[in-house]
Amino acid sequence: MSAASRKESPEQAEYRAHCRKWLSENKPATPTVRLPESPVEIMTVEQMDYLSAWQKSAYEGGLIGCDYPKSHGGGGLTDCQPVANQEMQAAGVPMLPNVIGLGMAAPTIYHHAKEPLKERLLPLLFSAENIWCQGFSEPGAGSDLANVQTFAERVGDKWVINGHKVWTSLAHFATWMIILVRTDKSDKHKGLSYFVVPIKEALGKGVTVRPLIKITGETGFNEVIFENLEVTDDYLLDEVGNGWKVAMTTLLHERGAGPLISPSAGRGVVKKESAGDAYSLMTLAKEFARDGKLAADDPVIRDQIMQAIIRQEGSKQDARRARVNALCDHPMRIPLQSKLLMTEIRQDYAALALEIQGAASSLYMGDENAPAAGAWPLAYMNSYGMTIAAGTSEVQRNILGERILGLAKSK
Repeated sequence: MSAASRKESPEQAEYRAHCRKWLSENKPATPTVRLPESPVEIMTVEQMDYLSAWQKSAYEGGLIGCDYPKSHGGGGLTDCQPVANQEMQAAGVPMLPNVIGLGMAAPTIYHHAKEPLKERLLPLLFSAENIWCQGFSEPGAGSDLANVQTFAERVGDKWVINGHKVWTSLAHFATWMIILVRTDKSDKHKGLSYFVVPIKEALGKGVTVRPLIKITGETGFNEVIFENLEVTDDYLLDEVGNGWKVAMTTLLHERGAGPLISPSAGRGVVKKESAGDAYSLMTLAKEFARDGKLAADDPVIRDQIMQAIIRQEGSKQDARRARVNALCDHPMRIPLQSKLLMTEIRQDYAALALEIQGAASSLYMGDENAPAAGAWPLAYMNSYGMTIAAGTSEVQRNILGERILGLAKSK
């Protein structure tokens, strides 16, 4: 059943027609640079410029932020963002680069910021004129979010921030950061507060951004060091000491369970030099030989490919099921498990792709003999970041066990 054939409100049906028409008339030009696998792998100014221009165009066309109020730069519609996401995905358009802004910062600002700050920040976030990053993880507190030690001290009418954030995707392009800090050392959870901080204008004046080289040889992650950065109460979200509550809003949307999550609608313009999904393994298996015959003729490989496809399709159908309340035994189970399952499924089929390629899978980007320009080894190595981001797979299993299944908390 197609997305359009499901029962929709008149507003959604009209909006879908608008999206299809606009996308048919406004597809971006083919990029002249290699696009990354995902927004958090954007490395170069050329990549960011191309993708930001696309996001701004899509926003001006009404496809981004459409469910937010008009006063905040949105379209004032109801439950139409999923429609735009579906149509952008179907049209095969590029990804939206401001993924942290759209998926995490926007809903957090919408729910917790003061009105003037919403009106100031959200329109430029939607248009990608301001890129956002997330300041949660620290060298001594990765998935232990309640243990962050970056400290904001009240000095007169300002807050002075000192500390160290790490694994900060897109910080090298970011104008703004959402940041969880400690404002009281006497209480683990109630001692946390949540700010938005303008890091780009503070570079060299209280903020230092240092790129981190990943196992892929690329950048994308960064560490960000704060030395006496001053911000005012205007940039505080909610109240002092309510940072844990605000952070849960962010994580809810980061893990795909929030109703206002905005799209990262595509993986990029797919070229032959790109890794694919589980279905693409069938084509791959017809191109590589194993023990004198094609991998596609190996019954074990054939079974592994089908298992990967079944898991991928099952996850997609779970996403459909999540939209039907009567089919959900718990409203949070499917959204929360989707992050866990899809990151591990992608890692598994990327590993299978390397097995199919055999010795050729050791050839990487830059080697003229590398199959698909080394895309599959890149996809496999990048997959580890996805099983760590937004809470490791182990953390996700604990959340599902404790909050959904009602199991005892782990010790």
